[in-house]
Amino acid sequence: MNGFLGEFEATLDAKGRFLLPAGFKKQLVENAMNQFVINRGFERCLSLFAMNEWNPIFDKLKLLNDFDPKVREFKRYYLAGATFVELDSAGRLLVPGNLVEFAELGKDIVLAANTNKIEIWDKNKYKQLFDPFSADKYSELARQVMTGDNFTPIH
Repeated sequence: MNGFLGEFEATLDAKGRFLLPAGFKKQLVENAMNQFVINRGFERCLSLFAMNEWNPIFDKLKLLNDFDPKVREFKRYYLAGATFVELDSAGRLLVPGNLVEFAELGKDIVLAANTNKIEIWDKNKYKQLFDPFSADKYSELARQVMTGDNFTPIH
């Protein structure tokens, strides 16, 4: 599989480690089994990329024009805190303290697939994302995103 599907709850221990759910492990390509990059995401979550998903993104970042101030600004924000992490012998990943603080992670977390990455959320914040969401709002958002310039049909 190229990317991820699913949503799993996990527990962050006192050292900032969590067990990568088996449901995600099964979706990893074999050559990326133990290596990841964890990074600040949008909306105060973290983004976890398998190395095979991170490398093409990083390659694109290297091609951006550093003479453009917006490019420099984006790269600083996007790469700030990006950290290489590996599964330990128990199948856990360590979230660096600065990223735990950024995402305001508590003990209970949710790992949610988002195409080529896994988002790591504090469980309560993740629940709050969906509290105001209605079927009508979801339908309208789907219409806006999946039509027009945002969507290229697959043939």
